[in-house]
Amino acid sequence: MMNIATIPAYQQNISSEEIVITDDAKAQLSQLFGQVEDDEIEAIRIYVTGGGCSGMTYGMTFTDACQPFDKVLNEDGFDVYVDAVALNYLRGVEIDFVSRPTGASFVFNNVFAATGGSGTCSACGAAGGCGA
Repeated sequence: MMNIATIPAYQQNISSEEIVITDDAKAQLSQLFGQVEDDEIEAIRIYVTGGGCSGMTYGMTFTDACQPFDKVLNEDGFDVYVDAVALNYLRGVEIDFVSRPTGASFVFNNVFAATGGSGTCSACGAAGGCGA
């Protein structure tokens, strides 16, 4: 029989070692979140999709609900939700906002190396997506 005392408690909060959001990205996310006119939107969701030949794709969107296995990062002006499975692919990621001659976008740096892939952001709507 398994001893319940040996099962670690589920921690809902995301630590700064798991996901780092740079000051530039925080400012941009706060501005975007502040422009949302839908009162039901409560956070920004970071997600991971894909697999296969192209590797994983990392992105962000707005969300209206925290799911039972979401982990939460509380920032000044907005919250970030990440489901526990996606967080396994994101540990150590740095999310930055950069301006380039081709446009400004969110970039996911240091994503889980074995998965490959690129970052995209449906929240900012940047042409070519994040990392472009």
